[in-house]
Amino acid sequence: MTNEQKALNLLGLATRAGKLVSGEDLTIKHVRSEKAKVVIIANDASENTRKKISDKCQYYEIPYTIQYSKAELSQAIGKERTIVCLTDAGFAKKIRELLSI
Repeated sequence: MTNEQKALNLLGLATRAGKLVSGEDLTIKHVRSEKAKVVIIANDASENTRKKISDKCQYYEIPYTIQYSKAELSQAIGKERTIVCLTDAGFAKKIRELLSI
């Protein structure tokens, strides 16, 4: 199993543990309040969305990655989403190791 696959499995676990927030508005809210530990943006998100979220993350110094397709992210967390963010330091640390963020 690849690290990418392990990371997707971890996103599913984080979702079930209630440590994952998904969707653009909620993610931005968590980035602003600095509760977001790591943000993952789908690589097929719109240019506008990618820029908006990545700019926010850079400003608040929150690590982020543009990885996976919407379909892969959606399948991992069980609902259709383009953007997810982890709010738990433990999950975030592991994801960052797996994806080298």
